[in-house]
Amino acid sequence: MLKRTKKNEERLRRHARVRRVVSGTPESPRLNVFRSNKQIYAQIIDDTTGKTLLSSSSLVLKLENGGNVEAAKKVGEDIAKKCLAANIESVRFDRGGYVYHGRVQALADAAREAGLKF
Repeated sequence: MLKRTKKNEERLRRHARVRRVVSGTPESPRLNVFRSNKQIYAQIIDDTTGKTLLSSSSLVLKLENGGNVEAAKKVGEDIAKKCLAANIESVRFDRGGYVYHGRVQALADAAREAGLKF
């Protein structure tokens, strides 16, 4: 369960605003990003069925420091490879209410460079 701090409540409010517009379909699922202080996570979600198709994280990749930009790049590359292996070429990016900067941007850029379209 997420801790309800003022900062996190504002992020969840922003995320709800983004989610009103961004929705994943079977043809173009949603790439959701969650970052904590120590790790970063990415999921490919089909919102029509409500199921997570693929996932990757710095925890699963067993990276030494999962809370930095380099870890985010590796997670982005990994999720893109998994998507291309599952014949998913384009996704809709959901930044999770976070500012598109730093680790979130690094993950997105690495996924694009690995061949994912969004």
